[in-house]
Amino acid sequence: MNRNDHGAALLLGGLIAVGLIWSGSYLKDAVRLWKQAERVVAVKGLAERQVDADLALWPLSFSVSADSLAELYRAIDSDRNKISAFLAQSGFGPEELSFAAPVVQDLWASQYGEQRPPQRYRADAVLLVRSRQVERVKASQPATAELVNQGVLLTQSYEHKTQYVFTGLNDIKPQMIADATANAREAAQQFAKDADAEVGAIRSAQQGYFSVADLDLYTPEIKQVRVVTSVEYLLE
Repeated sequence: MNRNDHGAALLLGGLIAVGLIWSGSYLKDAVRLWKQAERVVAVKGLAERQVDADLALWPLSFSVSADSLAELYRAIDSDRNKISAFLAQSGFGPEELSFAAPVVQDLWASQYGEQRPPQRYRADAVLLVRSRQVERVKASQPATAELVNQGVLLTQSYEHKTQYVFTGLNDIKPQMIADATANAREAAQQFAKDADAEVGAIRSAQQGYFSVADLDLYTPEIKQVRVVTSVEYLLE
């Protein structure tokens, strides 16, 4: 081998060595990055809070019957005035009351002979109380027996049941999200402890939907607000 060939061989060997060193370093970094990408813990955080409803929807539904439409509408007005007077005496203002158009039925339209009821027309109507006075609504409901004593035929149905609503969700959302995220981090720290690692930055986070439900069947005016967040943390 002449001197030129020997020098070329040395140069080629040096380049190969440098390449191997560089590629080894690159692969080492790639493996490290891959392992870091795999060191992730996914957890869920929960936040719950009990709040008082701040709006009550109280429908007082009633029914009247009559032989003529003129008598029917007089009966509707009479009962509506009785209910309005009762509510005013109970502390509700006229701005809190609204009256829906009555539903009128001709009971003789599909009945014949002896099957016909004694009075031809029937009307079902609703006077709605929409009030921020939640406690007053709850306290006034048992006293509606006075209306029955006055001849008002109050009716009950699932459609016209009293509803209690919480409208302040936007006011408590930020703090509840923070509480749920803190709860998620506590869970991540427990996982990290078991893995002999430390919790790093948040890799991704997803806020679940807020749910508002009655606390139970007996206290619908108290609401249970709940939110769940899903968070992925990097482990270091």
